[in-house]
Amino acid sequence: MPVIPTGKQLVAEVPAALASLLGVPAGDVEVQVGTEPDLLVSAAGQSFVVAVLAAASPGALAAHASQLAAAARRHRRKAVPLLVVPFMGEAGRRVCEAASIPWFDLSGNAHIVAPGIRIIVAGQQNRFRGPGRPASVFAPKSARVVRWLLENEGRALTQREIARATDMTEGFVSRIASRLEHESYVVREGSGALRVRDSALLLDAWRDEYRFDKHVLLQGHVAARSGDALARFVGDALAEASVEHAATGLAAAWQMTHFAAFRIATFFLAESPSTELREKLGFRDDARGANLWLVLPNDAGVFQGAEDRDGLRCVHPVQAYLDLKAHPERATEAAERVRSELLSRRHDG
Repeated sequence: MPVIPTGKQLVAEVPAALASLLGVPAGDVEVQVGTEPDLLVSAAGQSFVVAVLAAASPGALAAHASQLAAAARRHRRKAVPLLVVPFMGEAGRRVCEAASIPWFDLSGNAHIVAPGIRIIVAGQQNRFRGPGRPASVFAPKSARVVRWLLENEGRALTQREIARATDMTEGFVSRIASRLEHESYVVREGSGALRVRDSALLLDAWRDEYRFDKHVLLQGHVAARSGDALARFVGDALAEASVEHAATGLAAAWQMTHFAAFRIATFFLAESPSTELREKLGFRDDARGANLWLVLPNDAGVFQGAEDRDGLRCVHPVQAYLDLKAHPERATEAAERVRSELLSRRHDG
């Protein structure tokens, strides 16, 4: 069973791992232990300024990248800054690429490109993965805090405000807020209120971890002349039956941007559809030919920020953007349009 190593244990693994990547004997790697950064390493005619992080959260990587680059410049003109983590996920890789920071992980992956050196290794599995999924600020209930922060980007929010808005205890919000702060996703003002440090980064990190397949998905077919007509018919039927609901995915993206006609309409439902409702919709179970996805969410937070858009109740754009990750048809393009029109003015600016 994999054991999560301590920071000192991670640092101790760096010289041998770097020697292997460089193709030199471990004895040829000269190491000087520092404080900021963690290590100064000389090997294969190169000097490296190394920072070791216990976890590759994109927020922490972004925060350390600029500090590490500055440390490398202070140490030696030709020193190579190098971030080391147990395992580098996709979001973390994008952060390092954007910051032009070389990295390797202790699972065997690497992207070290600098004058006189080019090492790229991909496809190695996370050797530090323990049983089950590790606790995450993006877990279904915890993500209510992230969702509310993103929906209110630009505002400083107190933990009490967040707790009331998300229907959670202040103690639970406090724990999630502390982890968000530790992972450099938020900053805490003098008053104690929280503000998102980099909303684009936070949104990317959440999308990287988001799993639509963790919801319960009911797939079926309902006769309709178009996706839009289907979405409106289903929305009206759900409203008439007093079932809490919100369109997401392609149907919501269409209402928000009028981009990309669609076939599959997707709705979150707060309760399982009754036999009467299925009959009223003419819902026929048919996964292969499905044009209607009815989704029972793994947390009620998906309804947070939902509102009527031209007569159809839809999730907040943040939720629609996340859900489009798992949709077919032109979902990738639709997600880009939702982000550029409704999220980028706040999340990328």
